Amino acid sequence: MTQTPKQNFEEEKRDTVENMKGLTTPLQSKYWHTTAQNNLKNPESFNLYSHPVQFNGKNNSPISRIVKPISCFASENQNQPILKESKPPLVVVGSANADIYVEIDRLPKEGETISAKTGQTLAGGKGANQAVCGGKLDYPTFFIGQVGEDAHGRLITEALESGGVCVDHLTTVANAPTGNAVVMLQSDGENSIIIVGGANMSCWPEELSYEDLEIVRSAGIVLLQREIPDFVNIQVAKAARNAGVPVILDAGGADSPIPLELLRCVEIFSPNETELARITKMPTGNFEHISNAVEQCYDMGVNQVLVKLGANGSALFTKGEEPLRQPIIKAAKVIDTTGAGDTFTAAFAVALVEGKSKEECLRFAAAAASLCVQVKGAIPSMPEKKAVFNLLQSA
Repeated sequence: MTQTPKQNFEEEKRDTVENMKGLTTPLQSKYWHTTAQNNLKNPESFNLYSHPVQFNGKNNSPISRIVKPISCFASENQNQPILKESKPPLVVVGSANADIYVEIDRLPKEGETISAKTGQTLAGGKGANQAVCGGKLDYPTFFIGQVGEDAHGRLITEALESGGVCVDHLTTVANAPTGNAVVMLQSDGENSIIIVGGANMSCWPEELSYEDLEIVRSAGIVLLQREIPDFVNIQVAKAARNAGVPVILDAGGADSPIPLELLRCVEIFSPNETELARITKMPTGNFEHISNAVEQCYDMGVNQVLVKLGANGSALFTKGEEPLRQPIIKAAKVIDTTGAGDTFTAAFAVALVEGKSKEECLRFAAAAASLCVQVKGAIPSMPEKKAVFNLLQSA
């Protein structure tokens, strides 16, 4: 007998919970339900972009979780996306941080205190960065993540909305602060970053809601990173794989081993050369070394590896094929490299879901990253689609 989507969902939950035994993350509920119009039991009748939802304000959970009302399906805010059924959305599940920038001439030595030239707080986090990149590239984008009930959470929410991202699946938690990062920006544009997880790493429900996972199953492509718990990424990746939705996993974030269970659900794995070396425990000093390290990724269950090579551009490796290499598109001036990798990954995903060839995806992503490094800040530096096209025409 054919199973309904709800039955498939219950099986996915049982499968995921079985693999997560031993975890002690508190269970919470978002306490909202669809109207009779929004019939999730019948996928053919489910229109992600037009049906209203209703919310139940009662919350008896020991951990308070606040979900923003649906606003992006018919928004009066010109910065909010008006989604089209012809474009299955980009769904980003990941982190949202308040980035505390300090500009310095050099990194302090051990035991040394130095003064910063300036300091400011900007919205960031790998997940939020990638989501805003998708939104600013004029592609329908959803973000699933968590912020705290604080000023930093409001800063991030406003930045996402201004970037054209649908934030209806962004959750506010009362029992953890918004994640933050200290970004030490040197005069040459290079940076060192220390992350404090906050709400990104705590207060997630043991089982994501059916509604969140339905957004994932309805996506054209899903982006994940490693600044949220692995068990969340595994649930999302399994739901996407079972629905035939490709998943790109950015290796940035936690430096713990990546679960093979997650990698086997991933269509494209995207590390930079430093992350590739750490994950494979192999040198990545030249292209031959990188190619050998990628072979080990194939052994882990990944068939495509998108490697970000900094000043040396990027390379897409596909098992059984010759790698595709893309040089950088040189920036007029490098101001800040923060968010460049996130811009590259998200721009590649947008081009891919729009049906571009792999070569076109790499070139589009290179142009977006080139524009990103010319502006300070992660989210503020995400380029508009028109600017990317203009650079591609002139490059």
